[in-house]
Amino acid sequence: MSGFLATLRQTARLMVGMPDYDAYLRHMLLHHPDQPAMDRTQFFRDRQEARYGGKNGGKCC
Repeated sequence: MSGFLATLRQTARLMVGMPDYDAYLRHMLLHHPDQPAMDRTQFFRDRQEARYGGKNGGKCC
């Protein structure tokens, strides 16, 4: 049951555009162990810029 709840939580976060920091940490540990991982704040800002554009890059009007 806890697996189902974890999947439901991850799905809900993805639906509203909230990236999964824990999945990022797992990915970094498995695939890039020699590189430092971003902290939670850096990760959130990075994902926001990637999604909406940064430094005046995401204007709609």
